[in-house]
Amino acid sequence: MPQFDTHFFSSLIFWEIVSFGILLWVLWKFAFPPILATLETRERKIKESLEQAERHRADAERKLQEYEAKLSGVSREAEAMMVQAKDRAQRLLEENEQRLLAEAERIKGDATREIEHERRKAIQEIRTQTTELALLVAEKVVGRSLNDEDHRRLADEALEAVAEQHDERGSGVTG
Repeated sequence: MPQFDTHFFSSLIFWEIVSFGILLWVLWKFAFPPILATLETRERKIKESLEQAERHRADAERKLQEYEAKLSGVSREAEAMMVQAKDRAQRLLEENEQRLLAEAERIKGDATREIEHERRKAIQEIRTQTTELALLVAEKVVGRSLNDEDHRRLADEALEAVAEQHDERGSGVTG
């Protein structure tokens, strides 16, 4: 094998070193500057991206704090509105209750007056019917017709008797 021969091997090493030096010089002169420029540009872009990301993060944190402050303010405002709404509803409820109580009292008073009016009317009708009945009985008993003055006198006496009985019953029940 000729490549392993010492004489051939040493010249081979020399030319490999020379060709490696030329390759290195060509790479250094023509390939490395664009590669290094590209790497520097990429490094600069990465740094800028990191700085921009830091700025965005700081801005996001600031906006988050503003949002949380606004949210807590809105929450307090909503809470205050709820308290006001509850107070207003309570006032309206109380006003309606008072209005309904007043209306109930008015209706009760109207009903009491109506009952009293009907009671008086009924008593008057009873008196009238009692008077007519008393006159009929008196005519039958006497056997003759009475004049107007007799009618009035007998009716008044009957009414007084009925009123006395009614007063005695009323005072006996309540007393």
